[in-house]
Amino acid sequence: MQAAVAHLFADRRAAGRALARELAAELGENPAGDLVVLALPRGGVPVAAEVARELHAPLDVMVVRKLGHPRLPELAMGAIASGGVEVRNDDIAAGVDASDVERVRVRERAELLRREQRLRGDRPSIALAGRRVVLIDDGLATGATMRAAVRAVAAQHPARVIVAVPVGAADSLARLAADVDDVVCLATPEPLHAVGLWYGDFAQVSDDEVRAILDAQRAGAAG
Repeated sequence: MQAAVAHLFADRRAAGRALARELAAELGENPAGDLVVLALPRGGVPVAAEVARELHAPLDVMVVRKLGHPRLPELAMGAIASGGVEVRNDDIAAGVDASDVERVRVRERAELLRREQRLRGDRPSIALAGRRVVLIDDGLATGATMRAAVRAVAAQHPARVIVAVPVGAADSLARLAADVDDVVCLATPEPLHAVGLWYGDFAQVSDDEVRAILDAQRAGAAG
């Protein structure tokens, strides 16, 4: 546990501020302009809100749902994202009956649609074509949800895609790096154990909190 304490973030917002400083150095002068910050709900939203505020960039969400193993829901067999994107973790999905996989897929597709409506309402998503996109979550373990998000973003033809997380598993980050222009991660503990261990406060983020953050960010941008 000592290694975890050495890299502990007080909460998601503190991690977001630290991540913003690293991204500002990565992006160089005038990081805003064509930049869009996309958060993976729900835990990634408080992190991304701080990044968007510090870099003066618009904030939006990329809704992704994990396809949890039928007997071990926290273990990702894969993930789905807006636009019909699906990513499989074949090593984890192997041995799971096809009917069980389909049952999880159907349930998570319905939840993805419900979540998009609840979080976004009638507000359109931000156009990504030709823009630099930073995809943010509060941490990265298997990377399945982030890979689904990357594919969904790539389908919109951005100019550049950067994945940024406060903490992540080194092997998952390495696999992800082949699909994006850059990966920014503040801590890569070995072993990772669990993302939440690296936060003093890792309380669950509600849909209402996500909507409040998005509303506040949009109001600030309009002002």
